[in-house]
Amino acid sequence: MTERLDFKQMCARFDVTPRTLRHYEYIELLFPEREGRARYYGAREIARMTLILRGRKFGFSLEEIRQWLELYDADPEGRTQMQAWINLADGQLAELADRKRHLDEAIAELQALRDGVNADLKTRD
Repeated sequence: MTERLDFKQMCARFDVTPRTLRHYEYIELLFPEREGRARYYGAREIARMTLILRGRKFGFSLEEIRQWLELYDADPEGRTQMQAWINLADGQLAELADRKRHLDEAIAELQALRDGVNADLKTRD
């Protein structure tokens, strides 16, 4: 049997707010089935939501994710999408490495400052 979630179940399954889910629909990342006012999410939309949240976790913009997901529709074999993913991942890995370097520098500077103040405090005892 194919999995099918309603709006509330989809929010709960992915721990997102209704506002987030509606936004993803508005910017055409998700395309739920509609029956009257009710929305239902099948296997395709559940898979897309998994990819969207994974992309957000890795720091990709919603526009980058949207463009990447659209490639699947253009090439169901997936080669174009896979190559685009590799390119996006390479760029994001470089950006994350740069951020890590800046964080490491800030941590080292803060640690040195903290240690200096701590040493100064101990000499005042």
